[in-house]
Amino acid sequence: MMKMEIVEVSIPEGCNVVLGQTHFIKSVEDIYEAVAESGTAIKFGLAFCESSGKRLVRTDGNDEKLVKKAEEEALRIGAGHCFIVFMKEGFPINVLNRIKNVSEVASLYAATANPLKVVIATEGEGRGILGVIDGLKPLGVEGEEDRKWRRDFLRKIGYKR
Repeated sequence: MMKMEIVEVSIPEGCNVVLGQTHFIKSVEDIYEAVAESGTAIKFGLAFCESSGKRLVRTDGNDEKLVKKAEEEALRIGAGHCFIVFMKEGFPINVLNRIKNVSEVASLYAATANPLKVVIATEGEGRGILGVIDGLKPLGVEGEEDRKWRRDFLRKIGYKR
């Protein structure tokens, strides 16, 4: 019998989170390198849920508090071969392509600072991620003033010229 539940991820103030699925214990070191090489100012912690062998949560990072947080949230999610990265002093846009290019990474579910909920299915001893709920639903469609604000904002923060 399959059971479904929602796990709400607790994101520390000022942090972003990346949630994905990978397939091999080597992922911990490779994802570490991908994030660390994205910018020396980025502080992060990551955790990976091993789904065979000792079935441990494997962790790494360069910020002990974020490593602990990743460990806690990975245990709560508890889905085989999932990984979670908490980061500050950097944004998902700075690391996503590098993480996607890690040969073991199978998919990404979310990259956000918004409230995040993970939809989980449990069957027997197995547990997997069905999807995520990222943020809140839209309230409408942008108008011309909103479009101008968006364009100006991207230039103000240096992502467009």
